[in-house]
Amino acid sequence: MITLSLIGIGTGNVDHVTLAAVRALNEAEVILLPRKGEAKSDLIDLRRVLCEQLLNDTASTRIVEFDLPTRDGERQYLSAVDEWHNAIASVWAELMDKHLPSGGRVGMLVWGDPSLYDSSLRIAKRLMDSGRAVEVNVVPGITSLQVLTAEHKIPLNALAEPIQITTGRRLRERGWPNDAATVAVMLDSGGAFTTLPQADTYIWWGAYLGMDKQCLIEGRLNEVSEEIIERRAALREAHGWIMDIYLLAKQPLI
Repeated sequence: MITLSLIGIGTGNVDHVTLAAVRALNEAEVILLPRKGEAKSDLIDLRRVLCEQLLNDTASTRIVEFDLPTRDGERQYLSAVDEWHNAIASVWAELMDKHLPSGGRVGMLVWGDPSLYDSSLRIAKRLMDSGRAVEVNVVPGITSLQVLTAEHKIPLNALAEPIQITTGRRLRERGWPNDAATVAVMLDSGGAFTTLPQADTYIWWGAYLGMDKQCLIEGRLNEVSEEIIERRAALREAHGWIMDIYLLAKQPLI
């Protein structure tokens, strides 16, 4: 039996890693760290640092790095993601067979929390559906959405009002979600908020949340949209990658 722990590690800040996550890391016999290409080398560097800082000196945990399969950007999105997840599941299975042939405990470090726009749980299910003896353990982590609201010092929702979490793709395709007073937008390739009424919408934007290079901008869209787009482009150019998120509302949240 393989016990696979999906360990939420927050946004890269060691102070955001829970005691439960630290315990799960130290209980793992093998920790798998994915490499996502040279442009995103910062991401595996942060994972390495977390392991160095959080693993006990007496821990016998082995760190195993692997190259993450890439998604076909030319195919239809959902089918490309489905094929991509199959490829990742196959890599995980090969690594488990190689490094824990008799079973044991494997740890995977997941940005934020495994429940929020992360596919680790779906990939793990493919392993279980294939007939492998895999038990999944989930350790929750602080999400970028929590860090965003904390850094901007705002609540997530307007008083007694609903919120919807969506993607940049959906915001572009469908506009403002029905009945949502507040909208949290993730996985935006850039500027989906420009499709909304600019004078009537507030935005709280953040990039590299929890990291040393964190960047925050807030205000009415007609005042800050251009600034966000320009800053985002400059940051992506400087670092080779970007992770950002934003909250939208029709009125100030506090």
